[in-house]
Amino acid sequence: MGKLTVGALRAVLVVVLTGTVFVQAGMVWALVSGSDPEDGSLPLTALRVITILGMVSAQVALACVWRLVTMVRRGTVFSHAAFRYVDGVIGAIAAAALMWFAVTALNAPGQRDDPGVTVIMGGVGVAILGVALIVLVLRMLLAQAVARDVEASQMQAELDEVI
Repeated sequence: MGKLTVGALRAVLVVVLTGTVFVQAGMVWALVSGSDPEDGSLPLTALRVITILGMVSAQVALACVWRLVTMVRRGTVFSHAAFRYVDGVIGAIAAAALMWFAVTALNAPGQRDDPGVTVIMGGVGVAILGVALIVLVLRMLLAQAVARDVEASQMQAELDEVI
């Protein structure tokens, strides 16, 4: 991975992380101050809490991707240490899907006249879970690559002994 690619990805990660922190701060401020533009009903408060938690899951994924990019840059990504960060990304995406399903459930009663919105929101939740499954498949590919790397290292060591 080139320096330009790593720099660009890190810049994107910093911008997204900064944005989520600002939105979280606004949501926490609205929760603490009790300043609701509406009547302060339970769904609005619940949606704010879910939004805050959803952004935490995004921040976890961002931190894990940052660490993986660092490992790629150092050439150490094909190691067992990388699995911890890939698992973090998978868990964060799955948590985000659960948050989205919670938002869908809270929004559903207001969509009685147009239930298609709830169906679409449910479909988005399934798509988010699909992303987690894609990352899980990529984790399996990483496991195969790590196994091949260990095997190649052992064969190289044996070859060095023979020579």
